[in-house]
Amino acid sequence: MFALLVPGRSRLLMRVVPGRSRLLARVGLIVTSAAVLAGCGSSHSRATAADPAIAVPASAALFADANVRPDGAVKTAALAAGEALTHQADPYLRLLGALQTPGSPQLRFKDVEGWLGPNAGVFLSSLRSAGALLTLIEQGLLGSSGAPVAFPFANGGAQGAILLDTSNLGKAQEFIDAQAARAGAHPVNYRGISYRATAAGVALALVQRMVVIGSESGVRAVIDTSLGGASLAHTGGYSKLLAAAPAGALGHLYSNPPAGTGSAGGEAPSSLLGLLTGGAEANVSILAGAGSLTLDADTLGAGKGLLANDPEGAKALAELPGESWLAIGLGHLASSLNGDVQGLQALASLGSRPGVTSAQGSSGASLSVASIVGALTEPLKLMGAQDAQAKKAFASWIGSAGIYASGGSLLELRAAVVIASQSPALSRAAVPKLAAELRKAGGSVRQVSIPGTEAAVGVALKGLPVVLDIADGRDSAGQTKFVLGFGEASVQAALAPQGTLAGAATRSAASAVLGAGTEPTLILDVPTLISLLEGVGLTEDPSISGFVPYLRALGTISGGGRELGAGVQRFRLVLGLQQASG
Repeated sequence: MFALLVPGRSRLLMRVVPGRSRLLARVGLIVTSAAVLAGCGSSHSRATAADPAIAVPASAALFADANVRPDGAVKTAALAAGEALTHQADPYLRLLGALQTPGSPQLRFKDVEGWLGPNAGVFLSSLRSAGALLTLIEQGLLGSSGAPVAFPFANGGAQGAILLDTSNLGKAQEFIDAQAARAGAHPVNYRGISYRATAAGVALALVQRMVVIGSESGVRAVIDTSLGGASLAHTGGYSKLLAAAPAGALGHLYSNPPAGTGSAGGEAPSSLLGLLTGGAEANVSILAGAGSLTLDADTLGAGKGLLANDPEGAKALAELPGESWLAIGLGHLASSLNGDVQGLQALASLGSRPGVTSAQGSSGASLSVASIVGALTEPLKLMGAQDAQAKKAFASWIGSAGIYASGGSLLELRAAVVIASQSPALSRAAVPKLAAELRKAGGSVRQVSIPGTEAAVGVALKGLPVVLDIADGRDSAGQTKFVLGFGEASVQAALAPQGTLAGAATRSAASAVLGAGTEPTLILDVPTLISLLEGVGLTEDPSISGFVPYLRALGTISGGGRELGAGVQRFRLVLGLQQASG
């Protein structure tokens, strides 16, 4: 999902939807950073205020809708958040390219201003059809160089359509006619409704007072729905989630992934959307507030994955070192470990783009955020393997877990994955077993002695600039913990911290920001992260450098979940925004 900001005397918001896991991972940061950039133009009293969901087929895999011409408090909040996020005026003109059909010159806001109503939506019929759409949005947001990207619904690309509410039917028809003429489109009659179709498979139509532009199959699906076909607006899951959504949202993203793509299936949690929803049927609402952007991810049933509503996760976070600037709590890790690993890898590869080379370390090995997290998660992948041997050696004793990082510089950095053991004997025996598996995978293993532990080894892994210590010992409360730490000091801080987050001001602040009694399972201080990335030169890494300006606009990120009742769970993610200066 994206928010598209278009400059001019008025502004336009339109949200478009991401596709499969790798595509979502590429642009996950754009989702969180750009979603707030609502178009803030004047409202039009002649608009029909039609709900695009009425014309969207019930089978849609993803659907996003938004108020593209907000006013009042919503407009004010969106403008303030957009300015804080970008630190510049009107940076997203090229995003009108999402409406630019083949043969059309560059669109200007005045081309749509005279007919655009308050509501817009986008649907995709499949999670597998959004690659070209994402490339277009990425180019517009990040200013990618190169030849213009083809219209995403052309030539068998994304399958679905954009639906735009109209305030003036005559001017809307003129827009369609002009775009169709430039594209060499020919008239087609389908079930008594006329639309224009191009040789590239793009269709343009006026259906139920809405401008519809997309693939020909997508436009025909809209026509079928308008003539009595099953509508998304009337499905039980969508209606239930929309009823639970918070008031004042800029827009919503509804996702209904196919069965088998939850955390166990391995697809959904490797995307930002999967991190928020765990692969469940879900609706994500976007809200802009005073100095913050909030994503409320509501799911039907208990979601799984890295960001999920689990009280055990909140407890695990509270036990982490009190000085942590990064803290993640994971409940019932044994059942969600695969999805959690994919989620961590997705977070680490948000900026990764094909053909981009990462920075090279002094040894010649590739060094990047993705390579570091990939090496750190390699032991977790082995522990989460589904074969009987791995389940007996690891899953049989794994409880909840926490991930922490502390220290304001590279020399002071402490970081570890801390897993609660449900069987001290089994977790102690797991240390050499995991070491043996890592040796098979190419790691270099050596014995180490760490005070306070009963078993410990050090492993040098490709892509990790420090030795990873794997240890089993008891913390200050007598609880056995299995620790994967960046060196001895990280392990000791995990087992015997000077204080924990349970009594830290950062955790109290996160709870206050999340509200409604929600306990945090995620805390991240972004400026500290940026400082550390700068310390090792990774902010200049081409794979993430394009996203760094957006990261610099963020302060603290807090996340946590709670039950809403009636089978609906909510995970709330609040992004604090740095105020623009000058």
